[in-house]
Amino acid sequence: MKPIIHKEMEMPVMNRKQLGHITDLTFRRRETIRKCDAIFVFSGTHPGHWEKAIEAYNLNLARKIIVTGGRSVTGKAHPQWEGRKSPNITEASVIISYLLQAGIPNEKIIYEDKSKNSLENVLYAKDIIDFSNIDSLLVICKSHAAGRQIRTLMKHFPEGVSFIPYTFNTKYNDTVVSRSSWMNTEIGRKRVWAEYLRIIHYGQVGHLVPPSNELVPY
Repeated sequence: MKPIIHKEMEMPVMNRKQLGHITDLTFRRRETIRKCDAIFVFSGTHPGHWEKAIEAYNLNLARKIIVTGGRSVTGKAHPQWEGRKSPNITEASVIISYLLQAGIPNEKIIYEDKSKNSLENVLYAKDIIDFSNIDSLLVICKSHAAGRQIRTLMKHFPEGVSFIPYTFNTKYNDTVVSRSSWMNTEIGRKRVWAEYLRIIHYGQVGHLVPPSNELVPY
């Protein structure tokens, strides 16, 4: 039976070493930002998805943007997301609208708008894009989801492709979940622990590259 992993899960007591392990696994280890062959935007309704993509493009970190996202069936839309009242508006279409408003040429944008989760973001993008000439991707996603989503890319892309996280922090009930502070708040611990559990589960079922060692909570 598939385990039920909610967006927030109660985290057991952890020592400092275990907290560091969880941080590196969910947020990924820090990497130097560099120019890549393309920007890969994971779907979502948070403004960070398009704001970071626009920022990266304007910094000339890549000259091609791959946008993903249909409509999530499980995620809760950001309160300011303009498509929340219309089931026909896709996450990709909203992201693309902001990219175009920022002056990014339409021909620089490639997209898929059918996917409903991170795995489908990757698989559906592979169906429409020739990745044979892509050796590196700058990955736009929530900071605490970077580990799971980049491991999904690693599972389904050729070995040797580099994935550089270019992330943004998110806020829940006025609490920011960041790499340096997530363990200091209840909602931060619940959100990050849930991400850790997803990495373990999806690694076991083959959706992503599993970590080399699972955490022993106690």
